[in-house]
Amino acid sequence: MFLKEVVRLPDELALERLLVPQAQLRDDHRRLRLKVLIIPTSHRKDSRPDSQPGTARGYSEAMRENSLKALFTRGGVAVNGWLAIPSPISAEAMAHAGFDSLTIDLQHGAVGFEAAVTMLQAISTTDVVPMCRVPWNEPSAIMRLLDAGSYGVICPMINNREEAEALVGACRYPPAGHRSFGPNRVRFYAGADYGLEANEVVLVFAMIETRAGLENLESILDTPGLNGVYVGPSDLSLALGGPPGGDWEEGPAAEAIEVVVEATRQRGLVPGIHNASPGYALRMIEKGFQLVTVQNDLAYLGEQARRVTAAVRGGSQGRGGGSSDPY
Repeated sequence: MFLKEVVRLPDELALERLLVPQAQLRDDHRRLRLKVLIIPTSHRKDSRPDSQPGTARGYSEAMRENSLKALFTRGGVAVNGWLAIPSPISAEAMAHAGFDSLTIDLQHGAVGFEAAVTMLQAISTTDVVPMCRVPWNEPSAIMRLLDAGSYGVICPMINNREEAEALVGACRYPPAGHRSFGPNRVRFYAGADYGLEANEVVLVFAMIETRAGLENLESILDTPGLNGVYVGPSDLSLALGGPPGGDWEEGPAAEAIEVVVEATRQRGLVPGIHNASPGYALRMIEKGFQLVTVQNDLAYLGEQARRVTAAVRGGSQGRGGGSSDPY
């Protein structure tokens, strides 16, 4: 038995009462307890007056927009944050810092699947678009993170068209791919229409960071369903005989970056790149990159800690750039 009582009050006070039975066995007698759950309609995604009570869902019918994809479609540039710290609190702090998107790093970050789920939940307190860099081009890992609420996948070490097709296939439901249907947490985040619209909403990026990936760039970019590529500058430099690092202004890695952004833009796809400094990120935007990331949360933490300790030990009286809140 499921009872539903709707109390009609002024909009700002409107409440919906759900009477949820909990059956218990005690002394061989079945007892029914009713638990009252009061939900302000202003907190429900679907609070329209014409919404149908008693439907199989309590959330919006239309799928949540991927505002990052919409930004790219308009030709805009996204500032992306990178999360290496396995903490929902730090993820939430980054989500309130002004980024367009946040990428949880499960390849080189200290983040496992369980921590990633809590971080996705924390990011959901804002309109920032959640993405994940998956540990590898492995279908089950990709699918689980999408089911948990990631709206984009960045996959490392894509070397050829076959690997790119496998990546896209893991991110798309049939017939466009071979993703298995089991949207657990994402149905709460995205809405009831997720299964119908996910193929058009979820972003898929292949990382170009190997010699083979660079040599096969054209065929990778021609993979149906791929939204863009993301340059990993350290691995790309290593693959081309250079040292690890980033912000390359000259040499083989810098030349390769030019090739990647030009070929990607020619196909109307989104080029992305990881950067070590804001200044370099701005120069990459001028070259045509639409998704730029500067360092990661762990680097921000260490950098600010060193700045503060150096200032205090040196007796600095500087007041700029800090927060008035001591906590």
